[in-house]
Amino acid sequence: MNILVSGSHGLIGSSLIPYLRNLGHNVVRLQREKGLEDQSSILWDPIGKTIDKEPLNDIDAVIHLAGENVGSGKWNSSKRAAIRESRIEGTQFLCQTVASLASPPQTFISASAVGYYGNRGDTLLRENSLPGDGFLSGVCQDWEAASNILKGSSTRLVNARIGVVMSLDGGALQKMVTPFKLGIGGRLGSGTQYISWISIDDVVQALFHLLVHTELEGAVNLVAPNSITNLELTKALGAALNRPTVIPMPEVAVRGIFGQMGEELLLFSTRVEPKKLSDTGFNFQHPSIEDALASLVSERYP
Repeated sequence: MNILVSGSHGLIGSSLIPYLRNLGHNVVRLQREKGLEDQSSILWDPIGKTIDKEPLNDIDAVIHLAGENVGSGKWNSSKRAAIRESRIEGTQFLCQTVASLASPPQTFISASAVGYYGNRGDTLLRENSLPGDGFLSGVCQDWEAASNILKGSSTRLVNARIGVVMSLDGGALQKMVTPFKLGIGGRLGSGTQYISWISIDDVVQALFHLLVHTELEGAVNLVAPNSITNLELTKALGAALNRPTVIPMPEVAVRGIFGQMGEELLLFSTRVEPKKLSDTGFNFQHPSIEDALASLVSERYP
């Protein structure tokens, strides 16, 4: 297939592109910055609403991953605006462009996040569960709505609600490793809040699963089959690194240091099930957090 990928230099995109190319597919990067483009790239400006449309007629599928990093910096007004604008306006413009093509792609996979479900305690959430409250939930709802122009068209639309990606190359786990290696890691708040996670290997293969399983459309949860609590993650990471995990961070400290970002990313509880993936036979390489962390740590710290 000819596959267009936005956000190709991000955490997921950086692993997805070599995976797809190793399978023999032609990957075209959708690039915002001049100088990074190669022969297989298309330049666009999602805010300025410009894109080279002609090469898009040769694209079979789009995997749209672009968006401002939610885990870097406090969520002040400009950061919140950047998070929303990069996702909602970029998705809307790209979907409108695709819908206007003489030969549109067969599949459009648009990233979303399990933040859609908000803070839901220990309630088990599936793709048909209602959205929650909070800033991230609102962003995810509007993010998915921005792709609605493709519903009912000849292009199959999938909204991939991605969990916390476990990787040592970025994201939450990378930030956790240093204090845990120093022996100063511990649970956050009560530690009872659920985390819906997925290993970097599994999220890459799940995105390919969405490409080839044409019966899948609409919202699909990309999470491991076993959600864990923050305390379980703390213990598993301590065990993988062979370090103690006895220094907790109280909720008041999380809120004081990280503000709204800490509240929603670190203290909210979201327990999500990958029902559609499981129903279509997806085989997880890392179904348990212990297995995922052991694999990552052994590769990086043999």
